[in-house]
Amino acid sequence: MTEAAENLLPLTQLIVLAIVQGITEFLPISSSAHLILVPVLTGWSDQGLAIDVAMHVGTLLAVMLYFRGDLIRLLKGGVDVIRRRDTADGHLALQIVVATIPVVIAGFLLKDLIGTTLRSPALIATTTALFGVVLWYADRHASAIKGVIEQLSWRDVVLIGLSQALALVPGVSRSGISMSVALMLGLGRVEAARFSLLLSIPTTAAAGVLAGVDLIESGNASLQTDAAIAAALAFAAALAAVAGLMAWLRRATFLPFVIYRLLLAAGLGVMLLMGLLSAA
Repeated sequence: MTEAAENLLPLTQLIVLAIVQGITEFLPISSSAHLILVPVLTGWSDQGLAIDVAMHVGTLLAVMLYFRGDLIRLLKGGVDVIRRRDTADGHLALQIVVATIPVVIAGFLLKDLIGTTLRSPALIATTTALFGVVLWYADRHASAIKGVIEQLSWRDVVLIGLSQALALVPGVSRSGISMSVALMLGLGRVEAARFSLLLSIPTTAAAGVLAGVDLIESGNASLQTDAAIAAALAFAAALAAVAGLMAWLRRATFLPFVIYRLLLAAGLGVMLLMGLLSAA
């Protein structure tokens, strides 16, 4: 057997991982935590950060397709900013940029820590429960006094941006924490979700470009194939998930996601106590 063949992941594993990624990426339940837990619970070898990022790229394409109208606005807004035109599109583009800066800096500084120490089941159980409670509190006290994203102050934007940096810890959930903070700052559920999903575009794009360069430079054809399959499957699952999430939030609350997080954390806690999972 060649080295390239040995690096191929089983198709079943890729399918499961892609579906998990696609469904959880935009739900406030932490996709990174689920991607870490899948191999732990199934006994599969860890798929590695390269496959993780490839699936994030697939979900990125899905959110770009769903929010294509907003994406066009952001592109126009970027041009307006460069030309120093004061427009609503330019304001939205600047909001996305400002809110993205904290997570980019934190991601660069904590890159090594994210890939090792911060992937333990014990930590995931703790953060899943803790930030599930935060989401419950934010959802229960949501006031929706700010009708649209553009009504956020620059202080609000910075706070949401800082909250995203916390999501580098698996179990926190980037979408979950950014939606929670947006709710506490006065956005309604739909607009909080919309802003959170728009914020996923630049950070995931940057991570995908870096990972793509690494894959190409590695010359590992099998890893490139696995990454492409995972990205395609994650795209399909994510497109359905984001449409479902936005439809749900137009008529209901975040409570089901809170309950899921608490049940997941409880299940992990029981498994840790029974020795079925290693805390490390």
